[in-house]
Amino acid sequence: MEWIVALAAGVALSAASGLRAFLPLFALGVAGRLGWLDLQSQVEWLTSNPALVCFGVATVLEITADKIPVVDHALDAIATPLRPLAGALAAYAVFVHWPTPWGQIVALILGAGSLLVHVAKAKIRLGSSAVTLGTGNPVVSAAEDGIALSIVVVAIVLPIVAAIVLIVLAWMLLRRRRTLPPSEASVSSAHDRS
Repeated sequence: MEWIVALAAGVALSAASGLRAFLPLFALGVAGRLGWLDLQSQVEWLTSNPALVCFGVATVLEITADKIPVVDHALDAIATPLRPLAGALAAYAVFVHWPTPWGQIVALILGAGSLLVHVAKAKIRLGSSAVTLGTGNPVVSAAEDGIALSIVVVAIVLPIVAAIVLIVLAWMLLRRRRTLPPSEASVSSAHDRS
């Protein structure tokens, strides 16, 4: 189960890196620092003060610069090689229980997926630039910010939500079993054993 949750989080984080290179890394650092998420021991440096400041500033600069026509295209050109690296690093960071070399291999594949998300985003931007002469790009950029942030939050919170759902389901089953009449409870427990 931990592998599947980590894979889902890795896919989501690498996809978000295709939209915003630094936001997933900053969010992972914050989540790791607050103890909300375990990170691979090799990337625990993401929780350090210098990394948090660096990725925090980079996130703000990336989001801000992406709202300025012409600068957004230059930023995309510069960030193109960074996005697969950021996607692979973000995915690998959550593969805590994956054995070597599988965590690294899957993270590299997901990093390539970041590039595919980035290429799709770039095509949308080109269409927006052609239709609105670049004036619509800040709106498209804001939508990308919202999507990237939503993806990152779900990727980080999902394991917590899954644990809460499992606890609630277990509590409901135990409660139901206690409220059943004795004859139904024995039938239910006999059925559970088979």
